[in-house]
Amino acid sequence: MAPSTLSRVTKALLAPALALGATVGLASAPAHAAVWHSCDQWGNTGLNGYTLYNNIWGSGAGSQCIWANSGTDWGVWANHPDTGGIKSYPNAKKVINKPIASIGSLTSSYNVTVPSSGAYNTSYDIWDTDYDYEIMLWVNDNGAVGPLGTAQGTVSLGGHTWNVYKGSNGHNEVFSFLRTSDSTSGTVNILPILKWIKDTKGWMGNETIGDVQFGYEITSSAGGLDFRTNSLTVSGG
Repeated sequence: MAPSTLSRVTKALLAPALALGATVGLASAPAHAAVWHSCDQWGNTGLNGYTLYNNIWGSGAGSQCIWANSGTDWGVWANHPDTGGIKSYPNAKKVINKPIASIGSLTSSYNVTVPSSGAYNTSYDIWDTDYDYEIMLWVNDNGAVGPLGTAQGTVSLGGHTWNVYKGSNGHNEVFSFLRTSDSTSGTVNILPILKWIKDTKGWMGNETIGDVQFGYEITSSAGGLDFRTNSLTVSGG
């Protein structure tokens, strides 16, 4: 999350209308026929219990297309200019809708292929149902990107070691966990992270967790870059 990040609720109100050509979508889909693809700014679909969302929300964005073989096997081609500010967060979402204290387990596994250029992070974005709290888990990042807020130290939780940041964008509280070394595959035990925020730090109460999203927060990808989610699972709740 860059310092200019706003709540996903308000991002839709700020995004410009984008003219995305149909030929771009054909060129950027995978070589084999995808089950679904879209170059629409807000293109979305439901597959296998997940919602896929193209989600081009930032000002100054370029073109972007999303494709999917399933809800857990999908990718994005993005061509956003080399300027500051987040342009998009294409993602797959799983809905939980349970209070933290009622969640017995919540884990996720990921395997991605990401470019060596551009500015982006690969991250989970976890929301309560009222959109008062946003928990971001960065598993890798590249280029000139950084979290919102101030550093809160380092903690080992959920099978990873994270640098923690806490802040507010004026609309919601944001807790960002940045993995201390980049990873393109792994498993995250999300529940201990939520309990650490709630019980150990007291930064939020027994919030009802709504969405667990996983995707790519893209600031720049000039010339067109591919982001591939080879596999993703969100289990429990």
